[in-house]
Parts: sequence; C-alpha cells; structure tokens
Amino acid sequence: MADLRRSTEVRQVELTDAALHIIATRGIAALTTRSLAEQVGLSSGAIFRHFASIDALIEAVVARVELVMESTFPSSELPPRERLDRFVEARSTAVGGQVIMQLMLSEQFLLALPEGGSARLAACAQKTREFVRACLREGQTAGEFRSDIDAGALVVVVMGTIQMLALSAANRRQIGTAPQSVRDALGVLLRPPPPVVPQSTRAKGSRGR
Repeated sequence: MADLRRSTEVRQVELTDAALHIIATRGIAALTTRSLAEQVGLSSGAIFRHFASIDALIEAVVARVELVMESTFPSSELPPRERLDRFVEARSTAVGGQVIMQLMLSEQFLLALPEGGSARLAACAQKTREFVRACLREGQTAGEFRSDIDAGALVVVVMGTIQMLALSAANRRQIGTAPQSVRDALGVLLRPPPPVVPQSTRAKGSRGR
C-alpha cells in the first residue's frame, strides 16, 4: 500500500508539471485529458486514477505554484541585503521558475482558474511584493541600500529583474549575459551612492596638491 501511495504521489507531481508546461506553452484551453496523456505517456483513463477531474488537476497546479514560490523565501533572520540577494537568485532559478512566471503573468490563466485559485496566486504575488519592499526598507534604514529612491519604486526594479531572469532561464541569449552578472548589476544599482564632495572641498584639495 505504501508503494502504491508513493507511486500515485509521484504520478501526481508528473501530471502537475506536465499541466504547467502545457498551460504555459499552449494556453489553458489546450489542457485536456488527451493533451496531458500524450505529454506524460499515459492513457486518458489512467489520469483519472490520480485526479478526479481537470479542475482537481488545476487546483494541484495552483498548489504547486504556491509551493515553489514559498520555497524561495529565505530566513527572516538574515541581514536585508543577503536576504534579498538569496531571494532574487532562488526565485529566478527555482524549479519550473520560467513556466511559473509565465503563468503568474498570464491573465488568461488567472481568469480560467477554479474559484479561489486566482485569489491564492494573487496572494502569492502580494506576499512577494511585501517581502521585497520590507527587505528594501530595512536595508535603507541599515544603510545597505540607497535611500535616495523610494523603496516602492525599487520594488518594481527588483521584480522586473526577477521576471526577466526567470523567463529567460531556458535561453540565456535572451538577456545577452550571464544571470549572475545581471544579479550583480542589480546589487550595484541598489547600493548607496558615494557621498557627494562639496565643490569647495574639492577645490581646496586641488590647491593643497
């Protein structure tokens, strides 16, 4: 019985991941028992041994997205800069990150979800924005991030970088450089600017030489 249950759990993950791929590449309307069966090499009837209906499968897709996104949040005990660095890397390289990001940005997918599914994913997106904003604000207070730009505006920059990295994960030529270089560039952008030396001070230094 334990082996059978484990096999069912494995199949459910396979089917969920296959459904994610179909929805992201062909749209949610393409998700049928036939297309799913072809994707995983099962008969249409075999699918219903693991999920009672397509709606139940889509619910599992939502749960899968929630699980992957939740796994990318680092410990709240880390300093804000390290916390944000780890989050950006984890979110942009997460298993299925490219597919999941496409779904999160797909209005068609969100509208086609069963009742409550869209709200659950919206809550995931809101939690992400709040996490990034909290890191930025804490980092600004600690002097780790620049404070001459509002944290709300920097959230957009960070989220855009994550989306670009995740969406181009399968084809690095789309961003023209290595993901680490992009993350490093984001770090430089967030870094506090050097202090401005008054003109009079610079002039005095020049005369002294």
